[in-house]
Amino acid sequence: MTSRNPRSHSRIYLYSGILMICLVGLMQSVTTTSSSRSLNQKVNTSEKVGAPVLAATANDNIVPIVILLSDQADLSAAYSIQDEDARGWFVYNTLTSHAARTQAGLQDFLQSRGGAFQSFWAANMIAATANRQLIEALAARPDVARIDSNTPTRWVEEPIVEKSGVAPESPAAIEWGVQNVNAPALWTLGFNGTGMVIGGLDTGIRWTHNVLKPKYRGWNGSVADHNYNWRDAIHSGGGVCGPNTVAPCDDSGHGTHTVGTVVGDDGGTNQVGVAPGAKWMGCRNMNQGDGTPATYTECFQFAIAPTNLAGNNPNPSLRPHVLNNSWGCPASEGCTSRAELETIVNNTQAAGIFVAVSAGNGGPGCATVADPASIYSASFSVGAIDSSNTLAGFSSRGPSTFYAPNLLKPNISAPGVNVRSATRNSDNAFSSSSGTSMAGPHVAGVVALIWSARPHLVRNIAATRTLLQNTANPMVSVVPQTCAGISSSQIPNNSFGYGRVDALAAFNASAPATISGTVTAPDGSPVAGVTVRLSGATTTKTITDNNGFYHFDNLATQSSYTVTPERVNYTFSPGNLSFALNGNRTDAAFTATPDATISANPIDTAEYFVRQHYLDFLGREPDSSGFNFWSDQVTSCGADAGCIERRRINVSAAYFLSVEFQETGYLVYRIYKSAYGNISGAPVPVRFDEFLPDTQQIGQGVVVGVGNWQTQLENNKQAFAAAFVARSRFTTAFPTSRSPTEFVDALYANAVVTPSAVERNSVIAEFGSATTTTDTAARARALRRVAENAALAQQEFSRAFVLMQYFGYLRRNPNDPPEPGLNFDGYNFWLNKLIQFNGNYIDAEMVKAFITSSEYRVRFPR
Repeated sequence: MTSRNPRSHSRIYLYSGILMICLVGLMQSVTTTSSSRSLNQKVNTSEKVGAPVLAATANDNIVPIVILLSDQADLSAAYSIQDEDARGWFVYNTLTSHAARTQAGLQDFLQSRGGAFQSFWAANMIAATANRQLIEALAARPDVARIDSNTPTRWVEEPIVEKSGVAPESPAAIEWGVQNVNAPALWTLGFNGTGMVIGGLDTGIRWTHNVLKPKYRGWNGSVADHNYNWRDAIHSGGGVCGPNTVAPCDDSGHGTHTVGTVVGDDGGTNQVGVAPGAKWMGCRNMNQGDGTPATYTECFQFAIAPTNLAGNNPNPSLRPHVLNNSWGCPASEGCTSRAELETIVNNTQAAGIFVAVSAGNGGPGCATVADPASIYSASFSVGAIDSSNTLAGFSSRGPSTFYAPNLLKPNISAPGVNVRSATRNSDNAFSSSSGTSMAGPHVAGVVALIWSARPHLVRNIAATRTLLQNTANPMVSVVPQTCAGISSSQIPNNSFGYGRVDALAAFNASAPATISGTVTAPDGSPVAGVTVRLSGATTTKTITDNNGFYHFDNLATQSSYTVTPERVNYTFSPGNLSFALNGNRTDAAFTATPDATISANPIDTAEYFVRQHYLDFLGREPDSSGFNFWSDQVTSCGADAGCIERRRINVSAAYFLSVEFQETGYLVYRIYKSAYGNISGAPVPVRFDEFLPDTQQIGQGVVVGVGNWQTQLENNKQAFAAAFVARSRFTTAFPTSRSPTEFVDALYANAVVTPSAVERNSVIAEFGSATTTTDTAARARALRRVAENAALAQQEFSRAFVLMQYFGYLRRNPNDPPEPGLNFDGYNFWLNKLIQFNGNYIDAEMVKAFITSSEYRVRFPR
């Protein structure tokens, strides 16, 4: 089995391609719980089919439909995954594997009836064509939740609301809406959206427009690459663009305008975008303004896992941070139950993508936030104000009646009247338009600004929503009204939500904070290895170090949290602490009282097990990202003993296979091998008491994927090699009177490696024209060159793997007590088994034997 992931997780520092192959199965576990409110309802056959479908097939006409399956994937675990790439791949792997498994029967059924269909996984859904007979047969199936129309019949905005006019091409000012949301204040502080990617799902984008081209992720300044940056969900028609375009094109002008408001800036006087440092990608989900549930879904799916232009090789690591959705899906487009897109929006949010949605232009009446996707809880819905901060009459009001009880909507408001932005007519054309379509992009841009300024909030959608709402400016004028019993004079309300979005206020209120404390025994001594869980605005966990200390960093303030400690064989007082975090909290302390009876070995708990591997193999406490990722690999098994055993083995092996260990511990092994060959009478080159401090020296301050770790690692290697060649053992073995040729040949002989002539000569050349090896720096460089030889690394891999089982788990040499016979029989046994099984440590049962051995387990009595 191979991974679809083309690169390792950005913060899971551990890991070579070998490891990803071993672990790809770990990300595939899913459950079959429906996440959609509508799908949990039990309906009879007649209730499953939308009225427009029944009407359109009355004469047995063949019509396009969408089939929503009853069984939807559960993505709740995604919210606890801290690593961005790991979260994206988890969502993608879960959705695709779930769809493949649960759609198989339905696809076979459709094929047997000769029907064409398109499978989706962003929600477990199939688009097809069918007549009344086939529809009735589909509705009778228990795996079908609902059948709706997939026929587009409506423009993106009502013409009476979407007022457009030609605007001046070069005004000497930042656009009023950009100023209204206080974006320039963050630009002045150095935050303009850099590092963020915005997805525009709309009528397309004129990518060559002067304010958009420099911001397009597919443009590097000289050539364009539309792979992973553009998707066209319009497969027939398409107006002036035609269908299936391979480069961004806009058949309406609406999409160009909205994306311009998010990022547009030509580097001159046309500052139309809120986040000009961000990049954009896009997907056309409407045919000249007409969309369907299938086209909307196809674009959401592309956002979750962008693909190349052929639709292949999806890569969730390239998904955007924010999506702007300035459209609605009414009943006339197929959203008759209004639940058609709820699961899709939920799943998009689970992937860590902020979904900004225009509230609609049905105001000023109450309950006019009426169409998907603005009605959903997961959508951050946006109303429109004008330049005097007055709520636009057309701006749709809440509540959303999709839920019971009704949901307050919109969430927030933003500039949406006479908003100037780019249009598709030419590369320097602009127009002024009105609508909540213009308001939504302002909020999408503000999210990009805040996330670029506050990295701790990136993809933390719940905390970001709370922040934007709590810091919104409530000074919005509106003709007094009461919707769903809430007066427009109250905050929040169903007229304009919490107020108008304010980027500067959100920035000022979102300085990250830390929660920290200690866990101590009644006598005051520290208790290490206590898992401490955090819930609330952020869900994560950590573990106490040898000083009993723990900390959670980069937390959003103005939010509530609960801290809970746990470790087998201990009772904690208090059992947990709950509080609102307004700043650093450093006194979240607990007392751990040992139970009278030891009930379990702590090494059997996932968190303790993972921390011990960091200590034993990497010589450091775990970082938060890695600790959560690897412990979750085990805990996600639940009570499945077989799953737990397999994952503990794979997690254990991960630490030897990791980049971090390969560049530290395994390098030390190879340096000793190159310097001295094997120990006399032994099949290994290094002893535990030599290996441990040397590995710690090279690994000092190195956490792969964190900070400038490559430079730190290289500096450590250089310092270690220089100190190593200055040791008396080395200078005795290699007198400086030796010639460079003799010195280098001796290193290769010890390593038992025959280099190519070119390689050998290049190592000798480290000494220049010298005839002796008195140059200590050259000796260090030559030793490293030999030790880092690829053939040596491959040759010694299995031997080192076995030796590290003794060093890592048993903390001793293979011939130390209590080894029977005090020899290398055990080492040779496992080496032969590993070779016998071609390096497959699972089939060889090598790692399993060490982590289940009584000698290992006795290290952890309580």
